[in-house]
Amino acid sequence: MQRKGIPLLLYSYLATELLAPFFASFLILYGVFFLIRLIPLLEIVLELGINLPDFIRLFSYIFPHMLLYVIPMASMAGVIIGFTRLTNEREILALKACGISLRQMLPPVIMVSTVIAALTGYFSVHLIPAGQIAMHQLMFQLAKEKIDSGIKEKKFTEALGDLVVYVDDIDENEHWNGVYISDMRGREQPIIIMAKKGRMKADINTMSVTIILDNGTLHNTDGLDSQIVRFKRYQLHIPLKPPTRIDGDDVTKLSRGSMSQQQLIVAAQKYGVDSQAGVNYLTEYHHRLALPVGCLILSLLGLPLGLQAGPGRKAVGIPLGLGFFVLYYIVFTLFRVMAEDMALPLLAGMWLPNIIFTITTGIIFWRVEQEKPIFSERLTFWLESVIDALFLIPLKRFFNLFGQLLSMSKKQRRSTKKKEEPAWEGMLVHADAKKRIFHLPSCEQYHCEDCTLQFNSIFVAYEAGFEPCPYCEKQVEKYPKNS
Repeated sequence: MQRKGIPLLLYSYLATELLAPFFASFLILYGVFFLIRLIPLLEIVLELGINLPDFIRLFSYIFPHMLLYVIPMASMAGVIIGFTRLTNEREILALKACGISLRQMLPPVIMVSTVIAALTGYFSVHLIPAGQIAMHQLMFQLAKEKIDSGIKEKKFTEALGDLVVYVDDIDENEHWNGVYISDMRGREQPIIIMAKKGRMKADINTMSVTIILDNGTLHNTDGLDSQIVRFKRYQLHIPLKPPTRIDGDDVTKLSRGSMSQQQLIVAAQKYGVDSQAGVNYLTEYHHRLALPVGCLILSLLGLPLGLQAGPGRKAVGIPLGLGFFVLYYIVFTLFRVMAEDMALPLLAGMWLPNIIFTITTGIIFWRVEQEKPIFSERLTFWLESVIDALFLIPLKRFFNLFGQLLSMSKKQRRSTKKKEEPAWEGMLVHADAKKRIFHLPSCEQYHCEDCTLQFNSIFVAYEAGFEPCPYCEKQVEKYPKNS
């Protein structure tokens, strides 16, 4: 019965050890991503005058997209930090002494990583598309509210770009009475429109507003000719162009990222699965499924990386984990681009990075379980030589050259300073208080009995009202008294 109770106790203990650093890493990484995302977001906040509730809504729609990168990184960091602590405090050694192998420690890591990967998949498949659609609607609503707030009674409004609107009266139903509009869109001379009544209608699907005018006249002046047109109803269609680019991404355009999985399949079938457009839709479909699997693989890779620590050894798990994480996303992005360009088959381009890292994780786990280093001696030697050749040696040469240039510059400045300054600069000057004269160190009268005063320099002596002796006067005549 005791042997049956060990796995549950062990699994719960290891899971607890992994979850604590996971949540800590998640908060830190999310704070960093929040600040990075906040800076370009402030431009939209200031342009549209977004209040606090709308700002919270706006950021909550971006929240799932950030978690797509934060959660895998935090998951891997949590596993590495958790097992690094267990290794440093010799708890892994104690577990091995009790006959518990690394394979028996693997199930809690798999369970925790699977739950986190499933959460990542839910964000990728459901929340990110929903967030982009909600972002589209919110941005349109804010842009329209800015226009509505700008159109006021008995004031000229330029919130619609090349259209200048003047309204005499606005009733409770937002209907306009007495409307005057100057239309300068694509023209040198404006078209003046006057109407008794009008209103504005918004269309969220086309991101545009339409001004509907009733019972009015249109005055068109083109050169020497003029034209007056009477109308019962006249419509002005105006596409909205608010500042909606966040860090280079236009959040008001519904793209592949805002489609559901079913919509992506339908769109790919519509254009043809072998066409360029169809392949682009299918890469987005597989991208949402492949990233959560990559999160699971990277989390499992954190176990052998966390075991690289120990008493008297450097904790290299974190830098190695960061390197593998960056390498995974570089490889994943490269293969996705190749799949979109149809240089690789679709399934191979989207899933081959996960297969490669799964094999790599298995090999690393097996080597660590066999008490071997992560990399073989030949591979370690080759990696060290490559890193030295590409990074360390050029950096060392650069700093050596920089140090030499700095030392040469200091020597030149010192030699120049010595040439410009007189030999007695900064030396004490002896002065005779009775005769009101002073002597330089090279003067024979420098140590006379009546020289009871000392000055730090000739300039101080001049300021005190003393003059040099005839010999010293020749030495200092080329240095002005007020210098």
